[in-house]
Amino acid sequence: MTSIKATHERIAGETRNRISRRSFTIGTGAAALTLTTAGAASSLAQATPVGTPGTPAGGLQASPVATPGRPLKVAFVYIGPTADLGWTYAHDQGRLALAAAHPEVETVYVENIPEAQAESEPAIRGFAEQGQEVIIATSFGYGPAVLAVAPQFPETQFIHISGYQTAENVSTGFGKIEEPRYVSGFVAGRMSPTGKLGYVAAFPIPEVLRGINAFTLGVRAANPEATVQVVWTNTWYNPATERTAAEALLDGGADVIAQHQDTPAPQQAAEAAGKFSVGYNVDMSSQAPAAVLTGPVWNWGAYYISAVEQIQAGTWSTNQYWGSWQEGVVDLAPIAEFVPAEVRTEAEALADEFRAGTRGNATIFRGPLLDQEGTERVAAGVSMTDEEILTMDWFVEGVQGSAEG
Repeated sequence: MTSIKATHERIAGETRNRISRRSFTIGTGAAALTLTTAGAASSLAQATPVGTPGTPAGGLQASPVATPGRPLKVAFVYIGPTADLGWTYAHDQGRLALAAAHPEVETVYVENIPEAQAESEPAIRGFAEQGQEVIIATSFGYGPAVLAVAPQFPETQFIHISGYQTAENVSTGFGKIEEPRYVSGFVAGRMSPTGKLGYVAAFPIPEVLRGINAFTLGVRAANPEATVQVVWTNTWYNPATERTAAEALLDGGADVIAQHQDTPAPQQAAEAAGKFSVGYNVDMSSQAPAAVLTGPVWNWGAYYISAVEQIQAGTWSTNQYWGSWQEGVVDLAPIAEFVPAEVRTEAEALADEFRAGTRGNATIFRGPLLDQEGTERVAAGVSMTDEEILTMDWFVEGVQGSAEG
């Protein structure tokens, strides 16, 4: 596991001031609570979670067919609705994968919980008071609430997704989504007739910036002259705004649209214009089947199953997890059948190298790397450190648009 605490602590104040992750996602309507047990409705048993993991290579040792452990109560706090077809949907698919692998584990979730501590803390505290033994908070802005509640419930384990602070019973978890972003960029670069691509992006924070950079480096591995134009939406979840941004990029000549957003609206805009697109969070091909080439996706089930199995076995201790493709927490959505076989073969060969661990963030962000102004930021043969990747605040050569939003 890669420790990222020191890096995140250094940048946390600035990041919180710029944007609290997913805080503009969904309104403050009544939260919905759902309970899943081994005796739940048949819809759960029949569900096919997106990206249900097999036994991944590397650090996550989990399987869809698992030896039952001790009964455990696990609660999830969601920033958006489970039907968003994006970030929250991906997490809920992870919950379903956990429930399918371990019927002895009882899961509950609450959705549409804003990040403001006044609203998120009651939800987290409520779960702790109910006797939930593991509470998973799935948005960056839940950090203050988690840290406020955790000391009062020392027997409860808290996992903060995309967080940076730990405590005796608080761990953090995230994944190196840049790895499949790079491969999705390679596919996009090969499929762009003009070499002009567009990227609909939420907020100019390091997580988003390094994703755009990884995508662009993949694009330019396929076409060194290609460019990626970025439009900022200043929202994580707003289908109308996301679609408008995509349409502006398409009107400007982009023939492939990528995104760091939570809805398939940019994909649908690309399809309506007869262009291609690259999704995010989950396989979005069903939402725009004529447009979606592929996309980086989350396999939260791999992480959740592994974490719960460790907790059941009594081997869990406070940790900060930043998992790679090799470990199974991130992946690439299937490459569309309409993509030429030659391109699919090339992309799958790249993907296999990441899955095997012979490629990774260290190879994506290896010099020589120039920024937008042509200034060398990383010397030839040198790989950026984890800290440098996690704090990235600049765009690589080929990106058009401001890294400051």
